[in-house]
Amino acid sequence: MVYFYAPGRAGENAETFLTGFDGILQIDGYTGYNRLTKSSRKGGAPIQVAHCWAHARRKLKKVFDRDGSDAAAEGLRRIAEFYAVGADIRGISSGQRLSARQTCTAPLVAFGDWLQTQRRKISAKSRLGEKLNYIHNQWDGLQTFLADGRVEIDNNRVENLIRPITLNRKNALFAGHDEGGIAWGRIASLIETCKINGIEPFAYLKATLTAIANGHPQSCIDDLLPWNFKLSS
Repeated sequence: MVYFYAPGRAGENAETFLTGFDGILQIDGYTGYNRLTKSSRKGGAPIQVAHCWAHARRKLKKVFDRDGSDAAAEGLRRIAEFYAVGADIRGISSGQRLSARQTCTAPLVAFGDWLQTQRRKISAKSRLGEKLNYIHNQWDGLQTFLADGRVEIDNNRVENLIRPITLNRKNALFAGHDEGGIAWGRIASLIETCKINGIEPFAYLKATLTAIANGHPQSCIDDLLPWNFKLSS
């Protein structure tokens, strides 16, 4: 897992970080990512995005919780059908997931017809209208998971992994300067990668820094990466 420090949230920072990347990028609706999908993108061809159904659902849930909207309730019911299919195919291969989605989930994209019907009926300036417009603007990316079994229906797993960093971000405001922010990002990357690989971060950092101080050869630096780490080493 990698954290990249940037001095601001401008889309050009994501563009710089993803130079040379040409795969599918799963994202939320942050508009700074829009430049990545354009033919004028610096650093490579336009990126295909996969948008997050959890974010789409969240928009409708806010309206339902506040207003008790029947239309929002119907939208939530339809999205729940997507997730029911996802629960049944969790953990199987990407090819099997794609086949199941094309059989079971693709017909549920009738959600798109429902969405447009609601947008014609509801004022775009209303709370519900704004949320429906958000989903409409993400529509192409929300369908990406139907065409590639590797893509998740949402980015909840990533959000759960970065939550500790998000909760700590106010502390990161005091990194001191850009170089401090870059160092902070590198350390955060190591710590979170340890967690993903079931390694205790403090033990890893202590052993690794000790090995470096004792002259561990640079040519064998891969031996010190979290997924190769053994406490005995």
